[in-house]
Amino acid sequence: MIDYDRRLNDRARELRKNMTPAEKKIWYEVFSSRQFHGYRFLRQKPLLHFIVDFYCSELLLVIEIDGSSHDDKIEYDEERTVLLEAQGLKVLRYLNEDILGNLEGVKGDLEKHVPLFQVD
Repeated sequence: MIDYDRRLNDRARELRKNMTPAEKKIWYEVFSSRQFHGYRFLRQKPLLHFIVDFYCSELLLVIEIDGSSHDDKIEYDEERTVLLEAQGLKVLRYLNEDILGNLEGVKGDLEKHVPLFQVD
């Protein structure tokens, strides 16, 4: 289990209620109700002192959806990735445009990675 700052729970709940269009699309069409190969994904999950967009504990996999708000946060995103990967997690990033305009391509990319992350 990865520790997290419990003070983030309220903010995570708020973010779940106000998902971006890209987050809604991938959540409802790929991750909710164990649609993705039976794996359970959580949305807006606090990990360490961050809130990640999607998390699957079975796969130790974090999915981040990056929009234009991330354009000026490249170093911050890289730091997050390093800290999360130091916990044994794999972080995959997709752009809003890819989710909204090429969801099948994103799903195909995810499927390429899933066998690499399966935990026995």
